[in-house]
Amino acid sequence: MSLREGETSRGARPSPSKRTETKQQRKQRLAKRRAKQRQLRQWLVEDDDAVLTFREWCALNGHSERQGRRILTSGNGPTVTQLSDRRIGISRRNNREWQAKRARA
Repeated sequence: MSLREGETSRGARPSPSKRTETKQQRKQRLAKRRAKQRQLRQWLVEDDDAVLTFREWCALNGHSERQGRRILTSGNGPTVTQLSDRRIGISRRNNREWQAKRARA
């Protein structure tokens, strides 16, 4: 296997000239993402006991899922609610208390 074959088999990113997303499409995608985050935040204002899924919690706090897993495994994260055998969530109240503990004076 040559070096170039190794790059393609690992899913190397295409060069900027080969990307298919236009500036307009990127702008629309990002606007949709921001609208979804605003909608999530509005929903959370209404219910203090609402349980966020792990992905929603990550999106709300503005970090990646990988960073969210690191925070939870470190033991310094919010209290976790076990939604099912494989799914976890964080209540809005627990998230707010966790953020308050981490606030700097």
